[in-house]
Amino acid sequence: MRLVRTEEVSEMHRPLLEAFDRLRARRWELAQTTAKERLARLERLKANLLARREALAEALYADFRKPQAEAESTEVLPVLLELVHTAKHLKAWMKPRKAETPLVMAGTRSEVRYEPKGVVLVMAPWNYPFALAIAPLITALAAGNCVMLKPSEKTPHTAAFLASLVQDTFDPAEVTVVQGGPDVGEALLRLPFDHFFFTGGPRVGQKVMAAAAQHLAGVTLELGGKSPVIIDASADVKAAAERVVWGKFLNAGQTCIAPDYVFVHASKEEAFLSAAKEALERFYGKTEETRRASPDLCRLVDAGAFKRVCGLLDRTVKAGGRVVAGGVVDEASRYIAPTLLADVTAEAPVMEEEIFGPLLPVLRFEQLEAVVETIRSGGKPLAMYIFSQDEEVVERLLRQTSAGGTVVNNVIIHFINPNLPFGGVGQSGLGAYHGEVGFRELSHARAVVRQGRAALAQFFFPPYTGKAQQLARLASRLFE
Repeated sequence: MRLVRTEEVSEMHRPLLEAFDRLRARRWELAQTTAKERLARLERLKANLLARREALAEALYADFRKPQAEAESTEVLPVLLELVHTAKHLKAWMKPRKAETPLVMAGTRSEVRYEPKGVVLVMAPWNYPFALAIAPLITALAAGNCVMLKPSEKTPHTAAFLASLVQDTFDPAEVTVVQGGPDVGEALLRLPFDHFFFTGGPRVGQKVMAAAAQHLAGVTLELGGKSPVIIDASADVKAAAERVVWGKFLNAGQTCIAPDYVFVHASKEEAFLSAAKEALERFYGKTEETRRASPDLCRLVDAGAFKRVCGLLDRTVKAGGRVVAGGVVDEASRYIAPTLLADVTAEAPVMEEEIFGPLLPVLRFEQLEAVVETIRSGGKPLAMYIFSQDEEVVERLLRQTSAGGTVVNNVIIHFINPNLPFGGVGQSGLGAYHGEVGFRELSHARAVVRQGRAALAQFFFPPYTGKAQQLARLASRLFE
């Protein structure tokens, strides 16, 4: 690991360098810890989280009015699942894995050992500011790394909660939280971490990847994209509508794997719109007034997000989109009603970028080819959702498209399964985590070969004449 020149870090950010140096000084000690020692740290984390879950809910509500039920189901539950799964399997993950040995290496034994990468930077987002900070932290600690965690400045109450939780749980030479805005983020990218773990948008993701390249470090990027929903003619429309409405308006649509837009077969369009409106009214209230007063609807995180999503709504309606439900906004409270949009085309403004807000555009289709073409024409999404009772349609969509993850006949739920990798592809990310996949992601797979007393390699030593040349040719022919 290269040393950081003092001139690379301003005086204002000198504490970052000092914190980094503390982590780097401890990294070899942490690398040699046993599964029992690592799990003891994670057990302290679990106990402290359970003792402070009410304070966490209050912090999330203060930041953007996240309902307590959503705080439990989307912030606490995934973390607990990850902790329990890790506790059950970490010892097995850490064991060296035997590798087969080819005939020409007779007399040797091969294995793969998983060793920590060293010091990991976790840069967390604001939309799920607790779960998407702590889940990568669990993964990094399970792999034996030291961690510097930067929460988002857009959710200051949750960031303060994270700082307090980490301070009371871990040695600061093993895990430390740094707070601040983009200037702190830029300063962190100049430090030679062994792995950069970033969750956020593609623009900043590119900067993180460029920084990792400068340090020849590993990188995991959890980004986003326009995650499509496809509802074909065989689908259970009522079930599809309920699940899509739930997944879309969860966290006010500020979810990286939220259904971004819906492709519905023309024969099911009106039925879907009717069922979606009915589900919306059942979940949040029958009138716009009752929905606005609902305690179950989150708010946009800041004025910038509110303005951007309002702009997408206004431009889409002007371009011919029809508001089936919603459309009401209130700047003072950063409220945008859960909105269903019909008569939307692939060229509509709301289709230009990831929405990341409570707008659900619905596009009709006749032929599946048009759906595939539209999905392929954009960046590969982080998620794709297929509603169909026709297995041939499901398999066709899986074969002809690419996405970070896919759920059939539901949305979002793949995220909470710690046995599945979670990550993007292409524009939606790089690398994956959760469970064993995350442990491998933040470990280095070290090849180890043990030579016995007799070594066939000596027959291949130079000079390359006589038997050595014949043996080399014979060895190659064995595998022709």
